Amino acid sequence: MNKINQLFCNAGDRKLLSLYFCAGCPTAEGTADTLRAMQRRGIDMVEVGIPFSDPMADGPVIQDAATKAIRNGMTLSRIFGQLKAVKDEITMPLLLMGYLNPILQYGIERFCSSCADCGVAGAIIPDLPFKDYMETVKPVADRYDVRIIMLITPETSDERIRFIDEHTNGFIYMVSSAATTGAQESFDEKKQQYFRRVNGMGLRNPRMIGFGISNRQTLMSAQANAAGAIIGSKFVSLLNESHGADEALDKLFDALSQ
Repeated sequence: MNKINQLFCNAGDRKLLSLYFCAGCPTAEGTADTLRAMQRRGIDMVEVGIPFSDPMADGPVIQDAATKAIRNGMTLSRIFGQLKAVKDEITMPLLLMGYLNPILQYGIERFCSSCADCGVAGAIIPDLPFKDYMETVKPVADRYDVRIIMLITPETSDERIRFIDEHTNGFIYMVSSAATTGAQESFDEKKQQYFRRVNGMGLRNPRMIGFGISNRQTLMSAQANAAGAIIGSKFVSLLNESHGADEALDKLFDALSQ
């Protein structure tokens, strides 16, 4: 069974926590140590960011991380090499998160094959058109048992959400707002209505809520309305200002308790 599906099957009522970091930031060789620290500390799932020069869905924190990673010489090929080196150590589901352009340059078939070879269970490609997913990417990804995770936002219609739910597997990434990534202090009533609307649809796939989770209030709100929460910008900031991933995780857990 794919590791993503297995995680949700085994979780029961336990709420999950997934973290994002950009490979190559703050250092080119830090990927393995960051993953090891996350696994030791009980993180359920990890999104490894593929740096890109024009990350349109990301706020300043992740844009800056991508810039640093590119300057550090990080490439998709290098990421795969680093992940393959720790394939036998890391049991958490790993996803690659990145934009379509570098993946197309690498090649869709080669990308999915490399994911399977390096223990990557899925990918999130924010700018992948759903038509291209259905016609080009999904058939290849299915062959390699790689889950392509699609995003929904408060502006996504019920009809489209149901269509995504019908044609994807793993989980649905619920973006908390239509804005770019970045920490928020709380989720307002409009976002809460969106969470309740999707909750009431009886979807087949579990949902994870991301974008804006940075403290206890936003974490609890996300976990109350989905299978778990995804934290990106907050952890990336802490990783940049800390001496290693363990210190960054200490600071993150402290922030999430307040």
